[in-house]
Amino acid sequence: MELRAGASRGPLDGVVVADFSRVLAGPLAAMMLGDLGAEVIKIERPGLGDDTRSWGPPFAEDGSATYYLSVNRNKRSVTLDLTDEEQRAQARALAVSADVVVENFRAGTMERFGLDYESLRADNPGLVFCRVSAFGPEGGRDLPGYDFIVQAASGFMSITGEAEGTPTKTGVAIVDVVTGLYATVGIVAALAERETSGVGQFIEVNLLSSALAALINQSSAFVSGGVVPGRMGNLHPSITPYETFATATDPIAIAATNERQFSGLCKSLDAPHLLADERWSTNTTRVEHREALAAELESILRHQPCDHWVERLTEHGIPCSPVNSIDAAFALAAELGLNPVRHIPSSDGRQQATVANPITFSRTPTSHRLAPPDLGADTADVLERLRSPKELP
Repeated sequence: MELRAGASRGPLDGVVVADFSRVLAGPLAAMMLGDLGAEVIKIERPGLGDDTRSWGPPFAEDGSATYYLSVNRNKRSVTLDLTDEEQRAQARALAVSADVVVENFRAGTMERFGLDYESLRADNPGLVFCRVSAFGPEGGRDLPGYDFIVQAASGFMSITGEAEGTPTKTGVAIVDVVTGLYATVGIVAALAERETSGVGQFIEVNLLSSALAALINQSSAFVSGGVVPGRMGNLHPSITPYETFATATDPIAIAATNERQFSGLCKSLDAPHLLADERWSTNTTRVEHREALAAELESILRHQPCDHWVERLTEHGIPCSPVNSIDAAFALAAELGLNPVRHIPSSDGRQQATVANPITFSRTPTSHRLAPPDLGADTADVLERLRSPKELP
């Protein structure tokens, strides 16, 4: 079988990915590979497909769940019933012909179908196989898990929210997102190593380990300092001022992370007296007396609207921003020339909007070439190519 396309599409042009995953972390990793030029074939359950196809509202104009649309561009959809012997054989042929397999089934599922790494690598020693799980391959291998559950289990929720409030999840499935990106890094690294060794390998990425790694300075505080962080709302455990403040209108976010920025902040607020106070002479003392400093700053900021302060602080080089809604955030990115939204022709002739891949390359750019596919839209074409190799149209 030949699944590789002829025209160059990006740095992973020529790489074929069999995507058996669903929901978010695995599909995000596969989509990233597709954005980088890989040919991604999404294998789904007949009649049902990826769980996120039904996760709405909100829905797009054509009735597609926007959740599904967010992580499934640059893919082709093939529906195969893995409980059917003939269709399972077709799935295996796809997997064996691929450079990469991504899956996030419950432990033992791929083994039961003969689609696990050990079964496949006998026919394809160069296969890079990535398994995404919730709690890893050992003691947690049989535990089900979703981002929300892992945010609770990992400590993420314990540091999110107001100090006296309820532990809170983030506004997006951040653990799934981070895990998908870690999976992408692992896959790309394994493909690079294969160029030297000629041999693929098995990659395991799990939500809990990814969450602990993504806690960065907070997990380091515990591992290296024995400190168990707690919720601080918009405050930063190590820097002040680095938070939101009330103004005469909307809140403003201000980050003064060093002495130059703090001095500039005080000057932009016409508050040189703050620099003379020993309580705020260094970042360490500012953290120790953060409440008093915040009160002083907010007493000044409340006299003018947010837009006034954003303009004034920006003139003095002080990092700041209004607390934008998402529509305002996209407007800002467009104003800054970041081209945050791309449009891809869909099968019905519409232009499907998609959020731009954030990576730019000088020679081999990412692409937004295929709209998220309808369920099973490419089954006949891909299975025909299994029987009779041909280039992509």
